[in-house]
Amino acid sequence: MSEETEGRRPNPVDLHVGGRVRMRRKLLGVSQEQLADSLGLTFQQVQKYERGANRVSASKLYEIAKTLQVPVSFFFDGLADPMSGVEMDDASLRAEKVVQEFLTTPEGLELAEVFPRIARGRVRRQVLDLVRAMADEASRDGA
Repeated sequence: MSEETEGRRPNPVDLHVGGRVRMRRKLLGVSQEQLADSLGLTFQQVQKYERGANRVSASKLYEIAKTLQVPVSFFFDGLADPMSGVEMDDASLRAEKVVQEFLTTPEGLELAEVFPRIARGRVRRQVLDLVRAMADEASRDGA
């Protein structure tokens, strides 16, 4: 891949960090505008950070962590350890993206919070079966 092509695609680490910013912001019920105001940024800049289109500087990440009440390490949770020499493969990156996108929706976040409270495994599987059936039907209907 050429440097020019590589420069257009967000770095997987930037995507991950941005996704974690978005997830935490939404978990706290903070809008992009509110976060931007508290950081002295435009909401468009926050959008770019969350999409991984712009890299977040160390000082700005520190401010974001303070504002969103998490340690800086929170934004790197789930990434492969760079000292291990093991990179995340494409399947892991795709799975990470799916999880982050799911957790940034209000319904996904609520489902992630309440689903583990279903004590019986059989009931959890039934809920999952129901969601699968609904998703299959929606894709057949073209919805």
